[in-house]
Amino acid sequence: MKIILVLLDGFGDRSYDVLNHQTPLEAAKTPNMDRLAEIGSTGMFHASTPGECLPSEMAHFLLFGYDRENFPGRGLLEAVGEKVPFNDNDVLALAHFSGVRIEDGIFVLDQGRDDIAGSKEDLSKLFQAVEFYEEGGIRFKLHQTRRNDGIIVISGDVSPYISDSDPITCGKKIARILPLKNNPEPVRAKQTADALNRYLANCHQQLSGNQVLGKKANFLVTQRCGRRVTLKPFEAVWGLKPMMIASPTVYEGLAHELGFDFFRVKDSKNPGQDLEERIRLALDDPEHEFFHVHTKVPDEISHKGNPMLKKQALEALDSGLGELVGIVEQRKNVMVIVTGDHSTPSGSNPGKSGLIHSGETVPVLIAGPNIRRDHVKIFNEISAASGCLGLLRGPELMQMALNFADQSVLATHQLGDEVRAFIPDDYPPFTLT
Repeated sequence: MKIILVLLDGFGDRSYDVLNHQTPLEAAKTPNMDRLAEIGSTGMFHASTPGECLPSEMAHFLLFGYDRENFPGRGLLEAVGEKVPFNDNDVLALAHFSGVRIEDGIFVLDQGRDDIAGSKEDLSKLFQAVEFYEEGGIRFKLHQTRRNDGIIVISGDVSPYISDSDPITCGKKIARILPLKNNPEPVRAKQTADALNRYLANCHQQLSGNQVLGKKANFLVTQRCGRRVTLKPFEAVWGLKPMMIASPTVYEGLAHELGFDFFRVKDSKNPGQDLEERIRLALDDPEHEFFHVHTKVPDEISHKGNPMLKKQALEALDSGLGELVGIVEQRKNVMVIVTGDHSTPSGSNPGKSGLIHSGETVPVLIAGPNIRRDHVKIFNEISAASGCLGLLRGPELMQMALNFADQSVLATHQLGDEVRAFIPDDYPPFTLT
């Protein structure tokens, strides 16, 4: 059985006046999603607990069946995807330039990442100006990855259990970096936080005197530290050989850490065609059993703050599902899942409201041979809520997919010395020796 997970990043949304109190998905014309819903099971999904606002990489990590306590951090995943050199004991932090003003000695975020002008080449001069710093045996190396994005590699006796400095929302105070409470490495976390605060202070001094881009880019903010964690490969967890088809570098990092084969694709101005081509890659592949087919379009469009644009984007993506609908209707060896990793409100501006993603559930459908068909014929956040899948959380989506593929093991039936979710073939055979 070939399982194709079509993951529409930031899929879910809220209701808006401009759409007659509908969500963008409710208002959109999506005949292909509707048909898949009609011939399959529908429900709602949240990678953790409804109401919790998850970043994409965390939502994927939980969806794939991994524990939050073992999450290696966005900084680590971006570093791997961007091929930044580091050692396993290093701490990796996301960083970018911002503009701050000082009010009564307090640093206040005035310009966010996207507000800083200049090309990648222009900003490279600023990255070089604050590239290296060392204090008390802790070393900082800043790598520019995209226009105004970077990774800080922190080396020495360091810990990832520290807070962020970036408040994200303009008008809010830049945060002092602190060791997280009740962390397992209190001494290392404190010295890491203290050293990083001093590095950022040094960066501000350097940037304030830099005239490359004037006074706007005068602070380096950080967030989402991480460190490598040894993780069980996806195939060992679910018994399925996986491939990930995506464009953002963070997914290349996630694929590497979870043992997926990764196929990097590029985004064009035609999201429907992009999605169709990615699905075709999965359909034509003879080696893998599980495919994560990803598009970032709904999330990116949502951040523009226009629900109508998201409606149009969802309609475009639906056009890329036409071939897949025909395949599922005709073949007995293909299962398709369509869902999102989280909801992203398209009616808010993250730079002003602070709300990046929201905590509402997202609709999910599963279609394939012999899968229950419920009464839902239109696929959106409201209709799918009455589907027969109910509410699936975290790894329950993968568990249900494994069940529909007839590959789930009978609980307490154990072949070999390890409890597994799937029926294994690699257990030791009985012999007379």
